[in-house]
Amino acid sequence: MSDPDPKQQLDALEAKIAAAKAARESDKVHQEEHYSQAQLAWRMVTEMVAGLGIGFGIGYGLDVLFGTTPFLMVLFTLLGIVAGIRVMLRSAAEIQQAQLAKKAGDDEKRDRNGD
Repeated sequence: MSDPDPKQQLDALEAKIAAAKAARESDKVHQEEHYSQAQLAWRMVTEMVAGLGIGFGIGYGLDVLFGTTPFLMVLFTLLGIVAGIRVMLRSAAEIQQAQLAKKAGDDEKRDRNGD
């Protein structure tokens, strides 16, 4: 009894691997888009909460240090909220520019292909 040709076995294995990669990549595009949107949303929430928390912490610390009542805590909490909103707006503008650049690249590819 003869053994199967190793080259044929290797070719068959490479074909299976290529088919599995192709199937995986078609699913991956949708998943990456979904997860990237969720990550962007969490990034914005985190930036807002961080600004608020840092402002509150600085204000509270200065109130304790100087013996003022809630004056500095309120002031720095408001400043923290403003800083968090500014960072969120900057992130949103950055994301929008990236999406516009991607759309322009897709449109350019479509024009080159004659669609």
